[in-house]
Amino acid sequence: MTEPKPPGKDARQAGLGAVALRGAALTMGGQVLKIAIQFGGLIIVARLLSPQDYGVMAMVMAIVGVGEVLREFGLSSASVQARSVTVQQRTNLFWMNAGMGLVLMAVTLLAAPWIAAWYKTPALQAVAQAVSVTFLINGLASQYRANLNRDMRFGALAAIDVSGQAVALGLGIVLALRGHGYWALVAQQLGQAASILLLLVMTGRWLPGLPRRCEGMGAFFSYGWNLMLTQMIGYLSRNVDSVVIGHKFGPELLGHYNRASQFVMAPLTQISAPAGTVALPVLSRLRDDKERYREFLVYGQSALLHLLLSGLAFVCVHAHALVLLVLGSKWEAIVPFFHVLAVGGMFQAAGYASYWAFLSQGMTRENLRLALVSRPVLIACILLGSLGGVLGVAVGYTLGLAINWLWGLWWLKGSGAPVRRLLGNAAMLFAVYASCAAASGWLTHALRVDGLASVLTGAAGMLGAFAVFCVVVPPFRKSVKSLGRMKALAKQSRAKGAA
Repeated sequence: MTEPKPPGKDARQAGLGAVALRGAALTMGGQVLKIAIQFGGLIIVARLLSPQDYGVMAMVMAIVGVGEVLREFGLSSASVQARSVTVQQRTNLFWMNAGMGLVLMAVTLLAAPWIAAWYKTPALQAVAQAVSVTFLINGLASQYRANLNRDMRFGALAAIDVSGQAVALGLGIVLALRGHGYWALVAQQLGQAASILLLLVMTGRWLPGLPRRCEGMGAFFSYGWNLMLTQMIGYLSRNVDSVVIGHKFGPELLGHYNRASQFVMAPLTQISAPAGTVALPVLSRLRDDKERYREFLVYGQSALLHLLLSGLAFVCVHAHALVLLVLGSKWEAIVPFFHVLAVGGMFQAAGYASYWAFLSQGMTRENLRLALVSRPVLIACILLGSLGGVLGVAVGYTLGLAINWLWGLWWLKGSGAPVRRLLGNAAMLFAVYASCAAASGWLTHALRVDGLASVLTGAAGMLGAFAVFCVVVPPFRKSVKSLGRMKALAKQSRAKGAA
């Protein structure tokens, strides 16, 4: 009897392409639900709570969030990126994350009085102590999530995240209706972390053994150490704006800024994080196939930017109508922040492909070096901007994000990543979607509509301009068509493997 031949390279690539497509569909489907839940929650809870309530929570999260980066230590990404992970290695990684979560919880409990003193807001002490529990919960969850990610069980991950967010939202709304103020936001944080941990354990069907020495742990720690330092620098640079505003201008103005930032940045997080979940394991397996690697990377950038830039550009132009319609007049003060931060979000979105390239090629040390020289520039822009008030902080933050995006691309030169294609592709999409949004804004202004009619008219104008650009700009039309190219590539590869 003839032994079956091992699958050839084309067949393997076909399987990988199919998994990537299925994973992207499941993950993005889950994200649509998550975004709907999150935005529904933001709208409902924002109408029940005050800007000061959000400011109190933002003050705490900006500082204790540093511990979340330390707790992770980059070990989840190290586990996903590794070519293989033994049972004992996974057990050791679990206890490492759990132990760091416990330590950080204890540190936050002790540091809570100093956090309250820094902001001159006594209520922060109890809030920080309550939120500290999430360090331990998330530490226990890290390797369960990493293993599902590594096994490309994207549907399970999406279902878990959606369920956890729904439970947390329900808890937050109940407490907000009962008049508990910022404690409703604290309950959301704790409820989401606890429910996700429970679902991950039930889905993973794995219990860790005892930690002990084993081979190969050094590679995880080396990868994780460099990534953790990079993420720490990135986190500090992204959250220094909240710390500065909270310290200099108080919780109410921070609450306004935080709501604008959340409405702009939440889609970035909710879409880019799962996109990276799909892209990182696929790119890591393709790094020895340079041509395929570049193709997946450019495709991933295009897919992400078409989705994010279209929404951010629309929000930037129609911020006033959207805020009044969705949040009500008491939040009208956040409109200027919306305009500026939406532009910053576009630059941040453009930088995700560079981040994927660094991680998928194991270039965490190079990524750390980049962060050490580029992130201080972002912090300096924010500090200088704070001289002009809260709006100045937003402008400085946006300028710093633009500089960091370009710097990241320059740093990738010689790495094998298609730097020129990534830059040209992003620049073209920037120009087109900015033009579409401008046409949309002109249409609503010319027709003199407001409220819901303004938003609907603007959406129609945006779609009309999009269609025109598809016809008259060949590179843009090609980019739109490339969104379906991966399916065709997978079919071609499968056919070659069968032959």
